[in-house]
Amino acid sequence: MKALIQRFKADEDGATAIEYGLIAALIAVAIIAAVRTLGTSLSGTFNSVNNEL
Repeated sequence: MKALIQRFKADEDGATAIEYGLIAALIAVAIIAAVRTLGTSLSGTFNSVNNEL
């Protein structure tokens, strides 16, 4: 039983998967923020061009 507990404590596969999940979530948040900012900017630009035409 003691060996099983020590093996469980030494297993880092779950921690690695969680770390990759957190990195993916942070990248997704950064992409969403960039797209929203760029989308707002592009919308303003297209509205200005539309008004000039």
